Amino acid sequence: MAARRVQAIAQAGLHYSENEFDRQRYQELRDLSVELTAAATDREINKIRDLFTNETGFQTPKVDIRSVVIRDNKILLARERSDGGFSLPGGFADINNSPSEVAVKEVREETGLEVRTSRLLAVIDTDRHNFPPLEYHYYKIVFLCDLIGGELCDSNETTEAGFFDFDILPRLSEKRNTRQLLELIRSQLDTSLTYYD
Repeated sequence: MAARRVQAIAQAGLHYSENEFDRQRYQELRDLSVELTAAATDREINKIRDLFTNETGFQTPKVDIRSVVIRDNKILLARERSDGGFSLPGGFADINNSPSEVAVKEVREETGLEVRTSRLLAVIDTDRHNFPPLEYHYYKIVFLCDLIGGELCDSNETTEAGFFDFDILPRLSEKRNTRQLLELIRSQLDTSLTYYD
């Protein structure tokens, strides 16, 4: 999304520029990026402004870790309380945790199941995989995990975790995962290679 790129340039300019006139121009660019994004997404301008002004410095993509757990050829998904759609267990990368540690932790927290990572399936750029317009640029790191224990349960973020047939998926939380991503994951299960953009 072009508005997101303009915002990133403005944020870096505000951080690095020492010239007051340049800082004013970068602030104007940031304001325009907020207006463009609000118009493109039909979200409240104040909500977009809050998202676009809560960070300083050079902006980088957010890192989202997702876990794939397969049982009887079905994939583990949990319903997100925030939008009612289903998603692979996962979330933002945590400081002081490796990506594989986050993958294991998120499955436990969101579904009650215990897993261990077995291999990296994919590293993707959401801008290249048919995701809806997102407020930030995201990289998703997708791990295949082996189920080793636990029992399915709800969490403060998710409900109705369960295993679903790839051909009969529930409504997805498309800002977290799309059908295209799940098809990529399905194809990656039959290869030992890691997919990356």
